[in-house]
Amino acid sequence: MASTYTDNSGIELIGVGEQSGTWGTTTNNNLEIIDKALNGVTDVAVSGNMNIAVSDGDKTSNGHTRVLKLTGSLSSEATLTITPDDREAFYIVHNTAGDAVRFKQISGNTGIVVPNGAKAFIYADGKGSGSANVFDLLSDISTGGTKVTQAELALLAGGSTIGTTAVAAGDGILTNDSGTMRQTTAATFSTYFNQNLVEVKSPLALTSSPSDPIAATGATSVYQRVTSDGAHTLKIAITNLVVGQYVIIDKTTSANSVTLDWTNGGTVTSNGITLGSSAELGIGIFNGTGFSFTETVKF
Repeated sequence: MASTYTDNSGIELIGVGEQSGTWGTTTNNNLEIIDKALNGVTDVAVSGNMNIAVSDGDKTSNGHTRVLKLTGSLSSEATLTITPDDREAFYIVHNTAGDAVRFKQISGNTGIVVPNGAKAFIYADGKGSGSANVFDLLSDISTGGTKVTQAELALLAGGSTIGTTAVAAGDGILTNDSGTMRQTTAATFSTYFNQNLVEVKSPLALTSSPSDPIAATGATSVYQRVTSDGAHTLKIAITNLVVGQYVIIDKTTSANSVTLDWTNGGTVTSNGITLGSSAELGIGIFNGTGFSFTETVKF
């Protein structure tokens, strides 16, 4: 009875009564094929479309090893066909061939693409000429019982496809919390941004003209409520402000006036305004060097 060969790795199965006195050579060759299939690495020079194949009993076939390191200087995508189309195979691929490489098993299926510089875990299902295909084992993965899709992984990797899906308050947004990735709601971000657009300072009761100016502690606009027991002067600084941000002085008493000094201690040229007994709000908008103003009469 003549030898036969295994379907996927081409290992020789010695027929009964065959190879008397020489079976050791065949067995050693088979063991080398098994060793390559378990742990082998093959450098495959890719210059264009080619086959990844296993020849029966041939330990030098490029399709025997577990790891395929693709080398070359491609300038366009090449197709590597895993043959024959009824052979099942699993490979770890490291593509350094200069361009993308597409693995297929039959021409009618799209297979999978391994970009240049990327690594992949792939398998060929060996379903034959009608439907054989190659799959990326990491395209949709399970982690902690949750399915993570290829599209989701692409977004995390900085994918360039940007949609226009409406954002709702309960939608999740991924954030880096001191080195730990967490998910929080869009509503939480909205609250944070709204709270940090304007720094609301504690109410200030003027009994004299303070030497310290009203200043932003961060890059935010400022709202300052004041009361006054007489005619006092309040200084406003440009510290930390960026163009377009503003300082609001809200005088909640009508009996007395407050003069607003917008000159940042005399370092910038700004026209001051006085909140008289009939004026409540003074708004200074930072224009990059000083303030532009508006005054609202409310009392």
